[in-house]
Amino acid sequence: MKRFTITFFSRLALFVVYFWFGLLKVLGESPANPLVSGLLERTLPFLTFDQFIVAFGFFEMFLGVLFLTGRFRRITVVLFSLHMIAVFLPLFLLPQIVWQRSWIPTLEGQYIIKNIVIIALYLNVYKKKMF
Repeated sequence: MKRFTITFFSRLALFVVYFWFGLLKVLGESPANPLVSGLLERTLPFLTFDQFIVAFGFFEMFLGVLFLTGRFRRITVVLFSLHMIAVFLPLFLLPQIVWQRSWIPTLEGQYIIKNIVIIALYLNVYKKKMF
């Protein structure tokens, strides 16, 4: 298979995940809402959940569109990096939600840890432009 096709489908996969999960947040249907709410209380208590979740959902949808188009790579790497930092914060700030006990994640913890795969996919898609 040609490199272009693999790259396109990788970018499409990133788009689908980011746009879909962002849309769920905008519609108030995301199963991650309790986790996001707990993290918001610990990090940005001056924002209301309703304000933040919609903005965060649109942020994820926008990032998905950036992945799909493959344009604005510098902006994409910055936004992706910020998103990954935010996504991994609960592992440290909300241990009661993401860990059953040492090295045994809850379902929420697994949801977060799987982002290692998204990072690997992202690095594979953008490696020529980043390194």
